[in-house]
Order: sequence, then C-alpha cells, then structure tokens
Amino acid sequence: MLLPAARCLLLLLSYSMLARPGLACGPGRGFGKRRHPKKLTPLAYKQFIPNVAEKTLGASGRYEGKISRNSERFKELTPNYNPDIIFKDEENTGADRLMTQRCKDKLNALAISVMNQWPGVKLRVTEGWDEDGHHSEESLHYEGRAVDITTSDRDRSKYGMLARLAVEAGFDWVYYESKAHVHCSVKAENSVVAKSGGCFPGWATVRLEQGGTKRVRDLRPGDRVLAADEQGRLLYSDFLAFLDRDDGATKLFYEIETREPRERLLLTAAHLLFVAPPNGTARTPAGASFASSVRPGQRVYVAAERGGAPRLLPATVHRVGLREEAAGAYAPLTAQGTILIDRVLASCYAVIAEHGWAHRAFAPFRLGHALLGTLAPARADHHGGDGGAEAEARAPGAGVHWYSRLLYRLGTWPLDSDALHPLGMAATAAS
Repeated sequence: MLLPAARCLLLLLSYSMLARPGLACGPGRGFGKRRHPKKLTPLAYKQFIPNVAEKTLGASGRYEGKISRNSERFKELTPNYNPDIIFKDEENTGADRLMTQRCKDKLNALAISVMNQWPGVKLRVTEGWDEDGHHSEESLHYEGRAVDITTSDRDRSKYGMLARLAVEAGFDWVYYESKAHVHCSVKAENSVVAKSGGCFPGWATVRLEQGGTKRVRDLRPGDRVLAADEQGRLLYSDFLAFLDRDDGATKLFYEIETREPRERLLLTAAHLLFVAPPNGTARTPAGASFASSVRPGQRVYVAAERGGAPRLLPATVHRVGLREEAAGAYAPLTAQGTILIDRVLASCYAVIAEHGWAHRAFAPFRLGHALLGTLAPARADHHGGDGGAEAEARAPGAGVHWYSRLLYRLGTWPLDSDALHPLGMAATAAS
C-alpha cells in the first residue's frame, strides 16, 4: 500500500496531466514547451510606473520620516554588498549601500536582469540612503527606500530599458527622472499594501446553513456557509480551511459599496470578486476581477430577498474606497470555491486572475479533504471517540496554507506575470 504522502503526490501528478492546459499555459503552449521571452518596452523619458504619484497608496506609499544613524529606525536599514552592483558612494561613508530589505531584494533582482540584458554591464547606484539632506523634503531617499540608478557603462541610451527592467524587478515606483539616471522606490517594510494578499477582515460575516451568521474569523471545519454555483444558484457549501489567516494583521482593504440593494464588502487588492458583464441583465456569475480593478458603475452580485427567498442579483457599485483595518485578515476556502461575504458574492481565490483556473488547481486538495472526511468516522469508531467533533472544534492554523504556497511556486513558471496580481505575488512569495 502506498504511504499517504506518496498517494497525495501521485494524485497531484495525475491531476496535473488531466487538468485543462489553460491552468499552466497560454494558447498553443504546453507544459513541455519553452515560454517565449516577454517583449519589454523601454520607458519614455519622464515616464513613471505606476502612473500615480510616488507617495500614494498605489505606488510606494507615504513618507514615514527621516532615518538618521542615531535613530531607533536605523536598524531598519541593511547594507548591500552585492558584488554585481557598483555603488558610487561619493560621500565615502557607505550610505549608498544602506537600504530597507525590500529595496535590497528588488535591487538584487534588477542586478541579475541587467547582466542578462547586457552581458558585461553591471547595475550602478548613484544615490541610495541620504543622511545629508541632499534631496527634496520628504524624499524616500531619507528612509533608504529609494535609489537612483544607471548602468556601469553610463550609456544613456540604455536608461529607458533599465527603467523597464526595474519595473519587472518589482520596484513599487519607477521614474525615468533624468537623462542621467532612473529613480526607483519601494513601499515601507510595514506597509499594509506590501503585505496585502487576498483576504477579508475578521469581522466580516457569512450566513450559516443552520441559520444566523458567523464572523469569518470564527469559522471552523464542519461549518456550511452560503455560496453560489456556476449558474448563480445559492447553496450551502462546506468550509474547508483558511488559505491565509493572520489574526493580528492590519491591512488595507478595498471598500466596495453597492446601491439597490445597498451592501458593503471589504477585501484586499488581490482578491477576486465576480463582476457582471456591462450589458444585459446577467444573473449568472461570469468573470472575476481583482478587487483593485473594480470601478464605480460596474455590477457585482449580492444576495437579495425576492419573493421570500434569497436570490443572487447584480447590483451597481456606487463607491470604491480604501480603508485600513486592524481586524485581522482571513481567506476562507469552501468546497464550491465561492462564498457570500456580507451578502456579496466573492471568489475564495486571489493572486491569479482566473477563478476557474484556481478552482481546478484546488481539485486535489478538495478530493483529499473529502477522503479524509470519509476516514474520520472510522478513526473515531476505532479509538472510541468523536473524531469529527474534535476536528470541528480545532481552530485552523495561522499563516498562508501550504497548498497555496505550493501552487504559487508551481504556477509562477508557466503563467505570464500579467495573470498574477503583483501585490498578491509579493505577499505569497514572502510567506
């Protein structure tokens, strides 16, 4: 008889061969075929990505105060001794080598891209952490969150492409600021945006099959919660696990409000929300969008009382805002792959742009969970105890679920980066 771990591995491999190719590749591309390299377009002079101000939530975030050598926050900076990066260090103090860990990680990734793009050329940092006040007021250089960069050969014709490589390396804001350099910056280490995966606040509620509601943070295996199938029919589905759980998290949530009926849902940027097509009166969930992509005027699905029974209906989004909450962050998974949170229909998945792909990828997990469920009564009878009740009472573990981490690591190779939400990628990769 195969060991449990071996059976699970065999199941996963079998499913990967049977799963729809779209999960792993684009049109005409299979598991065994090499991906064509992504065509990169240089940034234009004075262009910045994303196209918002540097110190806004959509980019590197607000200025948090200057860091000096004798301040408590100085320990937030770490030196970068990467031999593949040239530091100008004109002050001869080593200040340009000091930066936050996030900035260091992105810079090191960029150094590799530069050498791959131009063999024999290295990344060069002309300005890093500034302790002497040489930059404008509230510059992120004062926090070690910004660098000015060139190539080692100082060939200015390369700087547009250098800026594009910095975007691809994951810098949170890149600006082709000067003919002489490119400016890059990152979010603060404690930035709620940098740590946003796909979650709901702990106080959000779900409807239970036995009646009443329950807060998301209080869900336990054995609960059956309101969800919807592909035809838009409301049903109750088993809560299986938390794909992510952080009881003490403070996160930035997108606050989406609808009118007629008026409902409100909070969820993080990388979480998927079902959006109705722009035309017609579609009552069946179709495509899902990242929360950060939802705009006023679009329609999402809500559970509304019609004729004495709740039905799923499209409702127009009236307002989209941002709200910081210290209520924990929770990503519940149901067997159906959908869930009604505060009466609004959402996917259980995040980071990947396609709900269908994500749901198929979790088929082995759902099957394994069902098999364990059938074995639980036998174990309880054998040991003379109520194994099901014990499992139901046990609180799910904290952190990102191991299966989510596994799928992320497997999925980043075959999937284009456009199919993955950048904030969710950062959160999952850091887990």
